[in-house]
Amino acid sequence: MTLVARLKVTLPDVEPQVLRRFGVPLKIKLNRLHEVIQAAMGWTESHLYEFRVGGVGWGVHDPHGYYAGPLPANKSSLFDVLEDVGTKTIRYIYGQLEKLS
Repeated sequence: MTLVARLKVTLPDVEPQVLRRFGVPLKIKLNRLHEVIQAAMGWTESHLYEFRVGGVGWGVHDPHGYYAGPLPANKSSLFDVLEDVGTKTIRYIYGQLEKLS
């Protein structure tokens, strides 16, 4: 049996509100979740991305080396993140990532 997470993705500070709801396997790797979000939003993978909870981030390393970079998204699942940090809210950052020190 595959457990499914029901997700709600909203864009802050956008009027009218942009909202997508969909289900994904709870064991989905974060790099695959990024692809699902891209498809759901109609985006074209034109920017770096990062999933953030508190001070921890998962994504891909900046190929230009402008910032230190997050943990690898292809090594962690949604289940791992939810279990490890004990939260139901994960911030998905797409586009302009600030430089992390």
